[in-house]
This record gives sequence, C-alpha cells and structure tokens, in this order.
Amino acid sequence: MKELNTSDQSIVEKIYLIRGIKVMLDKDLAEMYGTIPKRLRQQVKRNTERFPEHFMFQLSDKEVDSLVSQNVIPSRQSLGGSLPYAFSEHGILMLANVIKSQQAITMSIKIIEVFVKFREMLSSQKDLLLKFEQLERLIVQHDDDINSIFAALKQLIQQKDEPREPIGFKLKTLK
Repeated sequence: MKELNTSDQSIVEKIYLIRGIKVMLDKDLAEMYGTIPKRLRQQVKRNTERFPEHFMFQLSDKEVDSLVSQNVIPSRQSLGGSLPYAFSEHGILMLANVIKSQQAITMSIKIIEVFVKFREMLSSQKDLLLKFEQLERLIVQHDDDINSIFAALKQLIQQKDEPREPIGFKLKTLK
C-alpha cells in the first residue's frame, strides 16, 4: 500500500457524526491501516465479540444516502456494494488490535490522539459557552435594572405635572 499523508487534518476530515457518535468509516480506516476494506470486514466478522454496538455498527441505507447527499462519499458504488461499518473511538482502537499490523497500530494511536484533541476543544468550547451564558444573564439583569430606572423616572415626570399642594402655613384672613 502507498504511504499516506496522515496529518491531523486529513484524519479530522474522515471523522463523521453518525447517530450522535463521532465515527470513522471502514473504507477510510482500511486505507489508513494499509489494508483493503474487505480484509478489514473479514477480521471484524471473525472477532464480533470484540465489537459491541457502541464500538461499531453497520450503516443503514438511509444513513448511506445521507452521506452521499452531503458529499461525504462520492457515490454508493464507491462502497463496493455493501453497507459500510462505522467505528467509534473505542472500535478504532480495538480494530488495530484485530488487524495486527504495525501501520494499523501507528495509525490507531494517531487517530486516538485526534479524538482526544476533539474532546479537549469541546471542553474549552463548553467553558466559553458557560461564560457567554453568564454574560447573557448579567446583561438581562442590567436590562431589567435599566427598565426599572426608566419606570421610576417616568413616574417622577408624571408626578411633576400634577398640581402640588402649597407648602407652609395657611393664614386665614380676618374680615
């Protein structure tokens, strides 16, 4: 197999969100591991007990159509006639143990490092989101305070227009 450019970006481009899980497709993993998709699937079928549903699952026709419509894969024919398998982070690690090639082990480590970077970025984004929510609550509180000030000012202005009783003593004049 040819040597691949395995930059983090090239790995990130092959990670998809399917069923709410970040996964990689068998065809991409086979290419990275230096094997063919058919051999990869054979190894998975021989070791099904190592791949529970949250490690690996086969895509449905609808999911494949969705990937084709989003230009993730060029066409259904590029899949070789069968529905692809999708591997989660844990499935990718287990797959490297099943394939047992040095390239698979090396690529698996690199892929897991990318997944870890994803989690770190997500964590920092959650921190930013939390800060934005705190700022939003603060702004809403300030808006409420400003509205209260304007209401009090309007009330003072309205009171100024009403006639006031004179201050002081009233003297009765004697006739």
